[in-house]
Order: sequence, then structure tokens, then C-alpha cells
Amino acid sequence: MITIAVPNKGSLSEAAVEILAEAGYKGRRDKALNVIDEANGVEFYFLRPKDIAIYVAAGHLDLGITGRDLARDSGADVEEVYSLGFGSSTFRYAAPAGEQWDVDKLDGKRIATSYPHLVREDLASRGHSAEVIRLDGAVEISIKLGVADVIADVVSTGATLRQQGLEPFGEPIVSSEAVIIKRSGRELGEEHRVLVSRIRGILTAQKYLMIAYNISRDALPQASEVTPGLSGPTVSPLSNENWVAVQSLVPRKAANEVMDRLSALGAEAILASELRIARI
Repeated sequence: MITIAVPNKGSLSEAAVEILAEAGYKGRRDKALNVIDEANGVEFYFLRPKDIAIYVAAGHLDLGITGRDLARDSGADVEEVYSLGFGSSTFRYAAPAGEQWDVDKLDGKRIATSYPHLVREDLASRGHSAEVIRLDGAVEISIKLGVADVIADVVSTGATLRQQGLEPFGEPIVSSEAVIIKRSGRELGEEHRVLVSRIRGILTAQKYLMIAYNISRDALPQASEVTPGLSGPTVSPLSNENWVAVQSLVPRKAANEVMDRLSALGAEAILASELRIARI
């Protein structure tokens, strides 16, 4: 039985649990710390996102789902297996708006953060020295309270920073998202690859829609250029010999534009359908 760490709370947890359920794995009930899925040969452990990389690096768990920023800040010796595409954020420096900060001004300053390892790593790479103050939460208020001159924190929309009169500066220290990790150098077995493949199938399905439409044979070459699919569209004859039915995958974000172009070519009965699971 393989063992997988899953975030126990927060946005990463909600998305990960939903994807695992879609992939056919047993769900969590009553905030259980672990769930055994006998049918699929998997045991899930629900842990603090910040701790997951440490458990995986020590070899106590086979795989883990966590944020890239959290894995890097842990200092644990892990590798990314697959990027999951949700939980996107950046980790950046921020200071009071209008003060014209840049990273070259960080020498000798006080920087409050919940990610001290990441900050020290970044400062060292730039040749800067500063006092790094570790806080476990409410980092944004530390400047107003006189604890720090600058903060380094996760930025999603920036709304929390603006509420405290702060703005980010400099390039992102880390661009993060949810990732599957393993211990560095560890070879994954078939059972691990099956789990990753299932998750990939769910995420891939979310990126595409299936477009179906009827079109005249004369316009089919042009329509095929609009909906090339992954290996070419599926074309089926209709009772009207001059018309065919076509099915093709299209990127979800482009679906409305594709439907407009097909309509302009004379296509009829243009339908877009959701995908639930895919192997592409």
C-alpha cells in the first residue's frame, strides 16, 4: 500500500480532496488524520501543508501534495513530480505604498515573514544581509506595529496588502502552485504512476471541452483547421450525404471563439460538453 500526504486544511486541501475524489479515491470524513483506501491500495495522511515535504523527504510517505513555496521553505530534499495548476500565488517582498522600495535597499533592514528559509536563501543569492523575523501569521500588520521595515509574504490577489497600505516590489521570489513531490532520487513504482496519471487525467479534462457540430462536406477542411483536436477531429457521416458530424477537443478558454468561427462557416447544432476524466 502506498502512502500519500494531503494538506489538511485551506484552499490547497479543498482542491486536492476534490480532485482525488474525482479520480476515484476514497474521501476524508470527520477530519480524520488518515484514510485507508483498500480498493486502490492507498493510504492518505492529512497533514499541515508546511510539514508535508519534511515527511516525504524522510521517506515516511511516498508522495505529497503541497505548495511549491512551502516545499522550498522547508529545506527538505524533495523533487517535484507533477505541477497541479491550482493554488497559484507569488512570494514577494512588500512595503508601505509610495516609499519607492527595491531589493537593493534590504541590507540591514528587518524583514518579517512566515517563510524565513526562502527569504534567507533569496538574500544570500543577492549578496544582501538583513534581519529575518519569523512570524506564523498576520505578517502584513508587522510594519504598522513597528516589528519590521519590510515583509515577505504570499501574494494571490494583493487585496490583503492593499488593506494594510502595502505594495509588493521587486520580482517574485517564488512563483508557486500546488505540486506533487517525492523524496529526491526516489524511483516511483507503477502504483505511484497510476495515481499521478489519474490526477493528470482529471486536470487535463478540466482544460478542454468536447465540441460537436454538423457541417457541410465542402466546409469540412476549413472547419478542421478551426477544430484540429489532438490527433484530428472525429468525422461521421449523416443521413444527408452532403453533411457530416464532427467532434473535437478544444481548449476551454477558446471555446466561445471556436464556436463563433464554426458558426461563420455554416456549422449547425454546435454543442460544447464538459469532460470529467481523460487520458490524453
